[in-house]
Amino acid sequence: MPAARTRRPSTRSRDFDLLRPLWADPVHRHVLPNGLTVLLKPDHSSALCSVQVWVKTGSIHEGALLGGGLSHYLEHMLFKGTERRAGREISATVQAHGGYINAYTTFDRTVYYIEIPSEHAAVALDLLADAVLHSTFPADEVERERQVILREIDMTLDEPDQRLGQTLFETAFRQHPYQHPIIGHKTVFEGVTRDDLVAYYRARYVPNNLVLVVAGHFEPAVLLADVEKHFGSAPRARLAPVYLPDEAVPLAPREAHLFEDVQISRSGLGWQIPGLAHADTPVLDLLGTVLGYGNSSILWEELREKRRLVHSIEACAWNPGSVGLFYISMLCDPDKRIEASEAVQAELAKIGRRGIAPALLRKAVRQLVVGEINSRKTMSGQASRIGLAEVVVGDLHYSRHYFDRLATVTPADIKRVATKYFVPERFTSVSMNPKVAAAAATAAVPASELADFTEVRVAGGARLLLLPDKRLPNLHLRLICHGGVAHDLPEARGTLSLLATLLTKDTKKRTADEVAELIEEVGGSFSEFSGNNTFGLSLEVLPGDVDRALDVLGQAVLAPSFTPATLEIERESHLASLAEQADDVVTVARKLVRRKFFGTHPLAIDTHGTEEGLKAVTPARLRTLHKRLMVSGNCVLAVTGDFEPKQLTPKLKAFLAKLPKGAAPEAGPAFAGPQAANYEEIQPRQQAVVFQAYPGPGIRGADHYVSEVADEVFSGMASNLFERVREQKGLAYFVRSTRVLALDAGMFGFYAGTSPDKAREVLDEIELEIRRVQDGGITPEELLRCQTRLKAARRMSLQTNGARAMQAALNAVYGLPVNDWKNYDAHIEGVTVEALRDFARRHFTPAQRVQLIVRP
Repeated sequence: MPAARTRRPSTRSRDFDLLRPLWADPVHRHVLPNGLTVLLKPDHSSALCSVQVWVKTGSIHEGALLGGGLSHYLEHMLFKGTERRAGREISATVQAHGGYINAYTTFDRTVYYIEIPSEHAAVALDLLADAVLHSTFPADEVERERQVILREIDMTLDEPDQRLGQTLFETAFRQHPYQHPIIGHKTVFEGVTRDDLVAYYRARYVPNNLVLVVAGHFEPAVLLADVEKHFGSAPRARLAPVYLPDEAVPLAPREAHLFEDVQISRSGLGWQIPGLAHADTPVLDLLGTVLGYGNSSILWEELREKRRLVHSIEACAWNPGSVGLFYISMLCDPDKRIEASEAVQAELAKIGRRGIAPALLRKAVRQLVVGEINSRKTMSGQASRIGLAEVVVGDLHYSRHYFDRLATVTPADIKRVATKYFVPERFTSVSMNPKVAAAAATAAVPASELADFTEVRVAGGARLLLLPDKRLPNLHLRLICHGGVAHDLPEARGTLSLLATLLTKDTKKRTADEVAELIEEVGGSFSEFSGNNTFGLSLEVLPGDVDRALDVLGQAVLAPSFTPATLEIERESHLASLAEQADDVVTVARKLVRRKFFGTHPLAIDTHGTEEGLKAVTPARLRTLHKRLMVSGNCVLAVTGDFEPKQLTPKLKAFLAKLPKGAAPEAGPAFAGPQAANYEEIQPRQQAVVFQAYPGPGIRGADHYVSEVADEVFSGMASNLFERVREQKGLAYFVRSTRVLALDAGMFGFYAGTSPDKAREVLDEIELEIRRVQDGGITPEELLRCQTRLKAARRMSLQTNGARAMQAALNAVYGLPVNDWKNYDAHIEGVTVEALRDFARRHFTPAQRVQLIVRP
């Protein structure tokens, strides 16, 4: 008989054989009476020791101060002084003994380590025990390190890869503390006190929450005695468990895309995966290696070498705790980011359908084996592997168990895992891109498709605007009349506002309580509004209650009673509102600058009126104003929602036909412009408020839409004004522009809240920004960003039936095309840098400026 063939071991078995001697190296594990875990790994290959203290606390364990960066703050503070040593002495001692000291903080641990010649291992133990268990947190050092960390946070925010990583985690995780940066949120960190630090230190830096790892040239018994000497006297302490919420599997994809001052796009694609202990972890590690480890990986070859979509690409499975991410990072040109992302997902889908070749799996296993070997090259590496196994996994033999599981993985497992985890609901996409890319991306957003209102003219001059929309069982009716502050009673300013309120109260048919009950019992709403140019009423009900709504509206408009008792109740309410406004220094300043700017013109006082004016309102004056303004030629009724025009239109026309005949009132007096002046007002407040006001166009002005864009240029956290005054110079709490809009006149203002001693400097900065615009300094990217924001804001503002009815009716009252709101994007897109320059030169001149400083 021929001799039986000897079966050669597989490549994978031979690879694992390389690891078995490493697993056989003993690690001595001891637990001291105070709960300290000690792990000793002798290695006599070199006369060095790595001494590491692993504190089982990281940024996810910060409890009530989650997001405050306490763990990282402590890392900075533990080398700043102890009961026995000044801060400088610690590092000097290490250096004097030829060592190196450092520390790092992660989500789940903080590690302090000293690499030192083995003959000085006891020195390292002494220093680390002193620092970890007996730090004193000198107050001056606490403040000094606060400033250091604040600069570190700023540096992190300036580092694109760090910013992208934080964006990925805060997008992918909604419940788990992984969503918070390890270093902390700046505003939360700024509030951390020394007492907070000490309390956290005393709660978490206790022996029973520490693991000491030593790898190197030593005798275990001798070293253990030194450990007991330096660490053993600290008492065991209470150690409360920290609750870590589970992260639910997302129900839909998530994304966040940043556009900043960068030159190239960075992209991160992540899929939620289970934690380290899950049986699929080795499979996911292999898949990450196959896809994105090295220049022969699938994604590198396909996306970089063949298709030239990326400059670099990597993949890995990150899951140290109970949940993690399969993460793919890319560096690419901005115009290729979307295509590259789609290409990655196509490759993943291909693996889900076809799996991978066995040769790729063998290569990945080999790479992981090599990585495990390489991690043990140094004493520091060995100690780190032991610490990870004990602290993160809780299994000193994790490496062996991990590779045992890895040995069983097949191409079918790779296919199964790809199908299971690379699904849309687990997907998170983040990117950081140049601002120019933002312009291109946002400019491409299509306008919403909303139908036009149709207009019906009613005998007597009333106008009816109709827009059926059956998406929701909702019906909105809005009646608007031309009015506003120009038509308020000069002898009783605030009458118009009270009139609008009282129209929702008593009628000849019902008391105010009965009106409210009639509407609210069917879940409806009935409210009033008044502003600079108009006033009116709105009702919203379910479609089946339209007859009730029309009854209520008809009684309010045609038969209000203006009872003295209800007038007194509402007068008191309006006076209370004025008193409330007087408590807010910004509102006080806003009202005051408006009065100074408009002088004797009716626009000088807003729709709320004055205390004297409200007290002068009588039922007779209310009836006079009602008779003058509530006439057919001055009313527009807009209706939108779930209704059948053929059925509802006759009812609406019948209501409008009952309005008294009459024309809309003539326009108010023209505004000749302000008298330039500087004012100061003393108010018993802590802060100062500064205003600069200039003439602006009205709603019907030729450059109204230029004014819209200018307001966006000067406002918001993305504005150059805010960035310079608030963020860079820290001069103001808030700074932006504001407008008062009448039909044919207006005020364009700037205001800021600041400290009294900074008021003049803030005004100088506002003038500097005005000059930048006057010089044509707005960049095309800046303009496009503002235009995009305005268009998006308008689109968002027109989502409801009430908002669409309001906009259409306002257009009608203003004498504009009813559906002109659909042309808003075109109006905004037509504004140029040159138009903004000319607008600023024409309107923002010192000869037309009213300036106000309200200070303590």
